[in-house]
Amino acid sequence: MADTRGHIRVNTGDRIFDAIVLVLMTIFLLICLYPLYFILIASISDPNLVATGNVILYPRGITFSAYERIFAYRKIWSGYRNTIIYTSLGTTINVVITVAAGFALSRKTMVGRRFFLMLFVFTMFFNGGMIPTYMVVKELGLINTIWAMVLPNAMQVWNLMIARSFFETTIPEDLRSAAFIDGAGNLRFFFQIVLPLSKAVVSVMVLFYAISHWNAFFNAYIYLESDHLYPLQVVLRDILVSNQPDPTMIDDIATLIEKQKVAELLKYGLIVVASLPVLMLYPFVQRYFVTGVMVGSIKG
Repeated sequence: MADTRGHIRVNTGDRIFDAIVLVLMTIFLLICLYPLYFILIASISDPNLVATGNVILYPRGITFSAYERIFAYRKIWSGYRNTIIYTSLGTTINVVITVAAGFALSRKTMVGRRFFLMLFVFTMFFNGGMIPTYMVVKELGLINTIWAMVLPNAMQVWNLMIARSFFETTIPEDLRSAAFIDGAGNLRFFFQIVLPLSKAVVSVMVLFYAISHWNAFFNAYIYLESDHLYPLQVVLRDILVSNQPDPTMIDDIATLIEKQKVAELLKYGLIVVASLPVLMLYPFVQRYFVTGVMVGSIKG
């Protein structure tokens, strides 16, 4: 209800409800953030204290030995460079193809629209498998090149469906007709009208594809042969494997336990090193994230 001054009158029940919701959301937020916080403080704490469960709310016995070991590995910098290149180049290719194809498939005037839609959807359920894909990549001469990391997965059909649905629900045919009456062609309509109205879905595509490329490592094992082309994830795995203690080579139990603790500390540091750039990217696109996904999923 509203009083004579136009203010909304909030009763006691509404205040209690808001307080309960606020408390529950705060608890949920803490549950989600604590694992990330624990990994951060564990990566700079004494591994003995972490192993005995004495590190809970704040770092203890602060040490940066994990990061010293990680960044002393000379291939870490080439891994960062390669991953940044693969992520930037691959995301650009992915977004350009996905957005362009999604817009084309969203137009009912496109010839063969239903056929191409069925063709794309078919690939979501059936594919040739790893060996045929490797043979295609090899025949194209992409083995041991940066293109082997970005071209085989140039578009994900699920993201294409999201983009198509977004354009269908956001860009009406009347807008296209009005632009054509004013003398705009398809390209001008796409670049000057469609893209400025599609920041939400483009940002979502950038986030999805960038995270996929940043975390990619399997294709590197299949298609890359040179160490200087390895992405960051492969380099970090090599660091972890090289620091894992081998029980068959160590007779002293105390030494084995100490090396195991150092390996556990390295795991926390590697998670921070691998995840920090993505966590820094997310705040810039998160305001578009929910909008783009929800709008793109309204109509299939």
